[in-house]
Amino acid sequence: MYFAALLARTEDGWEASDTDLDDVETLADLADLAREATADYDDDTVLVFIEQDDAWFGVVRVDGEEDPRIYVSDAAAASRSSYGEILLTDEMLGRDPGTDDTVTDLDALDLDGTEDGEPEGSAEEGDGEGDVDGEGGAGVTGPVGPGGAVPAGPLGDRKILADLGVPEKDLLGLVSGDALNEIADILGAAEVLEAVR
Repeated sequence: MYFAALLARTEDGWEASDTDLDDVETLADLADLAREATADYDDDTVLVFIEQDDAWFGVVRVDGEEDPRIYVSDAAAASRSSYGEILLTDEMLGRDPGTDDTVTDLDALDLDGTEDGEPEGSAEEGDGEGDVDGEGGAGVTGPVGPGGAVPAGPLGDRKILADLGVPEKDLLGLVSGDALNEIADILGAAEVLEAVR
């Protein structure tokens, strides 16, 4: 069982709508869906909330034509879901584009803040060197699993909601199940999100 909703920021606050992901096959499809939601508003910030079976949640942020920003609470759990696979891009997982095998090239993924060949602890925490997008906030927590499996734990842009009142520390502390409601409450969108559940 999954739940997905779009939250579009407007002059009067957040507007929520539930969304069906059955026809969404790629992150680009999802981003296009989000951008369509802003057609009637001056602000072009849209959040896509996805959760499945209280096992994981994901947030995708689309700001106009910029590339989507993604955060997934548990990459390993999400990787077992067709909806989660939409969010777990090759770039996030350190795979070559078009690679179908989810474990290919994961040994090369920098998940602990070190570069290949560097001993652990050589990169200072928070310096951005191990970040997925190189912008000092999209770092990954959790090591690569045995055999190069998709890592358990958070993956993606940990500062995705920082400017909206949900700092990295608070986002990482959210537990699947109530996480989306807690985020919506901080945003002042709890009632509109609840209305589309």
